[in-house]
Amino acid sequence: MKPSKKALAIALPVLLALGACGTGDGGGGETSGTGGGGTGGGEASNELTVWTWDPAFNIYAMQEAEKIYQKDHPDFKLNIVETPWDDLQTKLTTLAQSQSYDELPDIFLMQNNAYQKNVANYPELFTDITGSGINFADFPESVTAYSTVDGKNYGVPFDAGTAIGAYRTDLLEEAGLKIDDFTDIDYAKFIELGKQIKDKTGKPLLSGQAGSSDTIMMMLQSAGASLFDDAGKPTITNNDALLKSIDTYKQMVDAGIFLEVNSWDEYVATIVNGDVAGTINGVWIAGTIQTAKDQSGKWNITNLPKLDGVANATNYSAIGGSSWGVSSNANVELAQDFLKSTFAGSKELYDTILPASGAVANWIPAGSSDVYKQPQEFFGGQPVFEKVVEFGTKVPKNNTGAYYYEGRDAVSAAITQIIQGADPAGALEEAQKNVEFAMN
Repeated sequence: MKPSKKALAIALPVLLALGACGTGDGGGGETSGTGGGGTGGGEASNELTVWTWDPAFNIYAMQEAEKIYQKDHPDFKLNIVETPWDDLQTKLTTLAQSQSYDELPDIFLMQNNAYQKNVANYPELFTDITGSGINFADFPESVTAYSTVDGKNYGVPFDAGTAIGAYRTDLLEEAGLKIDDFTDIDYAKFIELGKQIKDKTGKPLLSGQAGSSDTIMMMLQSAGASLFDDAGKPTITNNDALLKSIDTYKQMVDAGIFLEVNSWDEYVATIVNGDVAGTINGVWIAGTIQTAKDQSGKWNITNLPKLDGVANATNYSAIGGSSWGVSSNANVELAQDFLKSTFAGSKELYDTILPASGAVANWIPAGSSDVYKQPQEFFGGQPVFEKVVEFGTKVPKNNTGAYYYEGRDAVSAAITQIIQGADPAGALEEAQKNVEFAMN
């Protein structure tokens, strides 16, 4: 996965937002408001400092949220400091280790998969916002779980990482199929259909980066499974759902219906150049798909295949996403009210940012708006956004653990070995030992 290249603009594909699922390129710098970053504490009673990345997506959303909050609070100001994710994580770590909490902003954005580790390692950076008045039940439980530690909420979910299956309807038709044939099915059926498409069109059904575990991670979460148990200990060995996921992935590669490529750019090229019949990824991939303007009207989306023979398997998953955290240095009352009134309480906000940036809400009430129900011409007239919000409510909760990235990287290495013929049990045992070593 290369999150910094994840394009997110769906309704207006010219605005391809970079890094919506959690990372960003781009330099730092003051974006709006006054003063530099890291002052926090709400310098004035009506001002908040925010650290986030990506002008076309996260920063744009914050600017629109500021306008909405100003309607009832005309003197309110946001000081938005553009901070790429890697820099933001480094700053948080440095400030925690030096105990320089007074340099924290009021609000910062954090990758969902990084939440558990940061709260566990640096609890003094965060404010518990469980009692903020925010209705966390208005977000999918699978999403709030990322920023929930010991039953306490430390984040307000923002962009959705809900996974979709997106397919070229013209190529499906050429193979005698339609989108309904890919809806609510298992991977055994999916592989069968993939072979049919390859036979009739000569094209693989899917593509992805060799050595990446992204597809495996989506399979795991679709069954509510993980690389870690509830205590945070790695469960890479003797993990039936993981073994099934890897075996399914290998079956697709061996059958020629999953094309492995060497880079994120090559992956994108397979889609926009029409080299594959579809893709499975986070909804943010729709922005990338839409850069192929000659393919307008030739795509449909549906849910994912589910793992056959695995308990609790579903047709829904997610990958990526981010949430807003309130720091320990914040003007807590103001920060909580701002987030409650905007990202956790404003259909107007999500209706505004959706067409301009493709920011699909995790906030469930947004899905009932007329904007979300609009048919999308590129996707054959489907109400894509409404569907994705519905999908998001069905994604199983799973435990990412504080060492999610270490686990993901170890499994990625194991997948490469297994594809090359290594014994799955042995490769996963090595991965388990590598994660255990990292944890010590």
